[in-house]
Amino acid sequence: MASSSGTQKDGGPPPRTQSKKTSRAQTNVRNEDGSAIDSELVPSSLAFISPILRVANEIEQDNPRVAYLCRFHAFDKAHRMDPTSSGRGVRQFKTYLLHKLEKEEAETKCQLARNNRNEIIAYYRNFYNEQIKGGQYAKKPEEMAKILQTAVVLYDVLETVVHPEKVDDQIHRYAQDVQSKREQYEHYNILPLNAVGAKAAIMEFPEIKAALHALRDVQNLPMPSVCSATNAPHDLPEERNKSVFDILDWLSSVFGFQKGNIANQREHLILLLANMDVRKRDLVDYTQLRSSTVQNLMDKIFKNYWSWCKYLCCEQNNRVPPGSDKQQLQLIYIGLYLLIWGEASNIRFMPECICYIFHNMADVVYGILLSNVHPVTGDTNHGNQTIAPDEETFLQTVITPIYQVLQKEAKRNKGSRASHSRWRNYDDLNEYFWSRKCFSLKWPMDLKADFFVHSDVVLPSHERPNQVPAETRKPKTNFVEARTFWHLYRSFDRMWIFFIMAFQAMVIVAWTSDGSPAAVFDEDVFRSVLTIFITQAFLNLLQAALDIVLSFNAWRSLKCTQILRYLLKFAVAAVWAVILPIWQSQGSLYNYAVAIYLVPNILAAFLFFLPQLSRIMEQSNSLIVRLFMWWGQPKLYVGRDLHEGMFQLLKYTLFWILLLICKLPFSYYVEILPLIRSSKLIMKLHVDNYEWHEFFPNVTHNIGVVIAIWAPIVLVYFMDTQIWYSIFSTLFGGINGALSHLGEIRTLGMLRSRFESVSTAFCRCLVPSSDADTKQRYMDESTERRNIANFSHVWNKFIESMREEDLISNEDRDLLLVPYSSNDVSVTQWPPFLLASKIHIALDMAKDFKEKEDTDLFRKIKNDGYMHSAVIECYEMLREIIYGLLEDETDRNVVKQICYNVDISIQQHRFLNEFRMAGMPSLCEKLEKFVKLLLSKYEDVDVYKSQIINFLQDIMKIILQDIMVNGFEILERFHTQIQNNDKEEQIFDKLNITIMENKSWREKVVRLHFLLTVKESAVNVPTNLDARRRITFFANSLFMKMPSAPKVRDMISFSVLTPYYREDVLYSVDELNNENEDGISTLFYLQKIYPDEWKNLQKRINDPKFNYSDADKEEATCHWASYRGQTLSRTVRGMMYYKQALELQCFLESAGDNAIFGGYRIMESSQEDERASVQALVNMKFTYVASCQIYGAQKKSDDWRDRSCYKNILHLMIKYPSLRVAYLDEREEIVNGKSQKFHYSVLLKGGDKYDEEIYRIKLPGPPTVIGEGRPENQNHAIIFTRGEALQTIDMNQDNYFEEAFKMRNVLEEFLKSTSGQREPTILGLREHIFTGSVSSLAWFISNQETSFVTISQRILVNPLRVRFYYGHPDIFDRIFHITRGGIGKASRVINYGADIYAGMNSTLRGGYITHHEYIQVGKGRDMGMNQLSLFEAKVAGGNGEQTCSRDVYRLGHCFDFFRMLSFYFTTVGFYLSSMVC
Repeated sequence: MASSSGTQKDGGPPPRTQSKKTSRAQTNVRNEDGSAIDSELVPSSLAFISPILRVANEIEQDNPRVAYLCRFHAFDKAHRMDPTSSGRGVRQFKTYLLHKLEKEEAETKCQLARNNRNEIIAYYRNFYNEQIKGGQYAKKPEEMAKILQTAVVLYDVLETVVHPEKVDDQIHRYAQDVQSKREQYEHYNILPLNAVGAKAAIMEFPEIKAALHALRDVQNLPMPSVCSATNAPHDLPEERNKSVFDILDWLSSVFGFQKGNIANQREHLILLLANMDVRKRDLVDYTQLRSSTVQNLMDKIFKNYWSWCKYLCCEQNNRVPPGSDKQQLQLIYIGLYLLIWGEASNIRFMPECICYIFHNMADVVYGILLSNVHPVTGDTNHGNQTIAPDEETFLQTVITPIYQVLQKEAKRNKGSRASHSRWRNYDDLNEYFWSRKCFSLKWPMDLKADFFVHSDVVLPSHERPNQVPAETRKPKTNFVEARTFWHLYRSFDRMWIFFIMAFQAMVIVAWTSDGSPAAVFDEDVFRSVLTIFITQAFLNLLQAALDIVLSFNAWRSLKCTQILRYLLKFAVAAVWAVILPIWQSQGSLYNYAVAIYLVPNILAAFLFFLPQLSRIMEQSNSLIVRLFMWWGQPKLYVGRDLHEGMFQLLKYTLFWILLLICKLPFSYYVEILPLIRSSKLIMKLHVDNYEWHEFFPNVTHNIGVVIAIWAPIVLVYFMDTQIWYSIFSTLFGGINGALSHLGEIRTLGMLRSRFESVSTAFCRCLVPSSDADTKQRYMDESTERRNIANFSHVWNKFIESMREEDLISNEDRDLLLVPYSSNDVSVTQWPPFLLASKIHIALDMAKDFKEKEDTDLFRKIKNDGYMHSAVIECYEMLREIIYGLLEDETDRNVVKQICYNVDISIQQHRFLNEFRMAGMPSLCEKLEKFVKLLLSKYEDVDVYKSQIINFLQDIMKIILQDIMVNGFEILERFHTQIQNNDKEEQIFDKLNITIMENKSWREKVVRLHFLLTVKESAVNVPTNLDARRRITFFANSLFMKMPSAPKVRDMISFSVLTPYYREDVLYSVDELNNENEDGISTLFYLQKIYPDEWKNLQKRINDPKFNYSDADKEEATCHWASYRGQTLSRTVRGMMYYKQALELQCFLESAGDNAIFGGYRIMESSQEDERASVQALVNMKFTYVASCQIYGAQKKSDDWRDRSCYKNILHLMIKYPSLRVAYLDEREEIVNGKSQKFHYSVLLKGGDKYDEEIYRIKLPGPPTVIGEGRPENQNHAIIFTRGEALQTIDMNQDNYFEEAFKMRNVLEEFLKSTSGQREPTILGLREHIFTGSVSSLAWFISNQETSFVTISQRILVNPLRVRFYYGHPDIFDRIFHITRGGIGKASRVINYGADIYAGMNSTLRGGYITHHEYIQVGKGRDMGMNQLSLFEAKVAGGNGEQTCSRDVYRLGHCFDFFRMLSFYFTTVGFYLSSMVC
């Protein structure tokens, strides 16, 4: 059924062909409430009609008839594209849409005209005049983008409904104007680069303008005219000029990059340049980028490329021709690399392959700039005319062929069943580009080259997957991953040789008559000890044999020199294994042989203490040096710069020397020596009659028995080093933690005792300042008060965040908050929980004080700083409250006189003589009632006013008659003044009742109420254990060593990336109320685990002030439960604290004193321009991307759980406008009459009701079929991240506001060089396991994990220098890692534990990994026994695969001996020792 033409003469809907009734299948195109969601369920092959249906849904409330016409137009287009409904899901969708159209045709009527033709014309005209013509300069760019999209769809519908001849010229002009404006208002990510009209605040930043100006500098670049091909074979190509707006456009015109990739990398590059350039720069006269900025970015991005060129001894191609604009050329090369990387898909895991691609494309650029060179072939182009590359040229000609090689190799994996040695993984293919052989691929790449030739062998079903003929397989490259325990020996041969030789030496010494270690000085014993080198020779022979056997499958890819080295190593080892045993009986000749044999070891020891010399030799290309290093280990591209500085080397060497000094004597005296005597006795025994079940009956000296008793000791000997390591790591880690001030504040009592210094520590660590400010910060009282006010903003926001999370109650919150108005009183205003009962205690002290000198009384009060502050604040606050309440000047004078007498008596030390302390308790009691009355609600103003007057008169009566000795004088003076004025009024009968509406005055009343009424129990606030932990950790971290905080504008920009697949996003009401087999629902279970937090939630949602509806209460309950599970919504909420923290930091930096002392509410009520500027600056510095891999599939899924996940993710995007979602989209498209699948990386953001597409980048194929799922998921989304740093966050993690406030301090660690000349490349962060309260088992696992993420990782960094990445919330140097293979490895099975390989790769490539414990991130762990078993099995299995990996082998050989010991016993050695146990 289809429309014949899409037009009709009478203005009705287009005619439909009659057909037999179609049975409509059950479809999944409705929400649970029955509302249509057709625009979001369009089949992938009909994706082009989704915008039309969205517009229909948007305008349906405004004009249902026009919405009907839009849907009809969408149906018509879908039917024309796929008339046979052959696409997946097309028939069901068209059936649903047809049913809806039939219903709407009868129900909807025209509103603006009599027929459809005039209706759509009138609606389009009104829409243009109201929304576009009238709003283009007032609306935001994102609003205009949506409006213009709607206008385009409406005009498309109009052309379908109305005959072209009946569309007037005005409508055509409107359409042309819309089309011209549409390019200026596309949906954008952060920077609205093309928007006109109302300028976004971020586009007004000088750093953005400078970066944009530099990128748009295309002057002096050759603009070759290109010609597009024609269909006629004899026609000449049509010459044209391609529009070039910036450098990236120019590169695209040469190589043909995708539009989405160009837009993505354009914003990426602009933000990188802007954020790097603005750091510590004056904003006055800021018009151009600094030359050092572009050079620094160039150095970071191309450091790996330059190293690759040096390794292959080839000339760098990103050079600048003489006389050229250096900055322009540098930006061209940077942009080219980013465009290649942004479109490389899975090839991003192959950094040297990208170097090869860039090397050749940069050579083309250089040729174009230097002369007239063809942009593709490199041939001279005399005609200066070429066929214009389309936007998929680079993808199809460069990326897709390499991807197809990866895909074919992945098929050999046979679903992870094939052996690693039978197929080539990412590392094998990438290491092909570690040799000059890669240049045989030529440029453009020769698809017939050996690299691309692949034999697809289909195995018979009866053959095993490993049975692939060797001649059809390409060899492995440099290394073969074979599953064998021999890898443990091969990778760590030096360690095994050392322990075996030490064991042999100790046995020889212990076998002597006295068993004393001094026996080694005996000549015969010493000669026997020297036999350990014979053992070493045989062990070296074993190592050489293993090198040959285990690498045999890679020999066809090895250089001849590498094969020669393996053979020579084996030959030399065999010679020594023969010579040393033969010469062992020759005396001095044997000694000389041993001396010669030890020469390589002596040289290695010499180089060990000269790390700088070793580094120079490894980087050298000198023939002699390369020959020398060649014998030691094969030269590889990675692992050539692993030497630490001398101080760090001495630290971890001392650690292991001390450990071995303890371990070896213990083994000698406790394990070996006690067995010697018993072994000798057993060997002397003669047994004549052996039973049938006894082993080795014919072996002499009862060797079988000796072996049986020695076997466990040998195992313990090799295993107990792990125990000694645990002991030493605990001792050293504890000392390290103590020196780092960890645990100085562990309880609320410790917090109260040091709270006065918390604000000082806060300003020292977390408040940016110049050097001058630092010198004056604690000398100037006004500066100190401002610092306290700054602290109060952050502290109160911290407390408010815990109340929003329902960790604390309203009462706890009020007791923990610090007043903002610190300038109203002469003392520091502390939180009420610190001042609990201080007033009552001071009154009791004063009442019971018997001496006449008040100096002692005031000294006692001042000894307690909090008590002194409470007394002064209570006095001054009461004075201000009463003075503001009184209206009559005479009444005010009475108050002034009383206060004057108090002040004078204190100054003259006559306070106890002029005031009676016995009346103080009654005054305090009356004040409590008075303040309570002021805070109460009232209905009758007159009655309320009279009650206040009575209380005031009673209070003054107590003060003047019961407390003041000379109070009658003030009363007489008052009565005299009344008589002189001829008044008959009572004292305090005129009140300014309107002041109660003043928020500042009312806050003072509340504060006074707390001071007078808070009891001793407040010292235990908060009662929630998690809230206590967070408060104490935050306070303690302020006293730890951390970098000073930069200003927000100067901080390092960063992104957060969260991979998500199909986990829980938000619990629904049904999921929470469903009961298990024991009759326990999830909600009931959570209520019992978190009873106080549930109570806090109930108080919040039932508070009349918030006016929650029943639906709101249900939603709040679902969020409350989800925030206590391991859900994506919890993770997103936590990561968005970064945005809130940055906004507050911007406010504190830019606000004046009035705003600082006015409270956080001043920030919320600030001008719109100020808020927009703050938002723009925060967006420059922080980006959050959730990589929801199957979001598109969940949108169209029939499964209710997938649909729920989709809706909840969409809700998160709408709730958090800064959240971006990246997903993999699969579309079916008709190509040459056949349906084909195409894959895309897509970035979305939230709109008003739907998601909005920002970037769409086509992929060479499905990316997740090649490697492990999680790293592939991260890899496709990493191109959408921004900034210089990248934090990886799992979807079972959480964050806290107070910790987010320290993020800019942590990022400053990247600028510190603490390990020789290297700057950190990964910043390790501490984790808090928040699932420890679920069960006793979860508590145990939580403590175990806490031990690992604190004391264990602390020692791994300092002194051992072997910390890696363990899947924790670590922060990556983003530029370093995107140019070196990304943030993980993805080869199937072998990289099963992908996280740790990121750390290994970073270390092998010269990186340095740190660990910082002054900041923490929440983390959830599995809580059930089965889940924990599966997790441990996953970790152990991943560690087993590590033993086979090339990374472990290379680190084991490239580390020096003691660092290699650290590496072994903290990775594979731990699991081997656990297995032995």
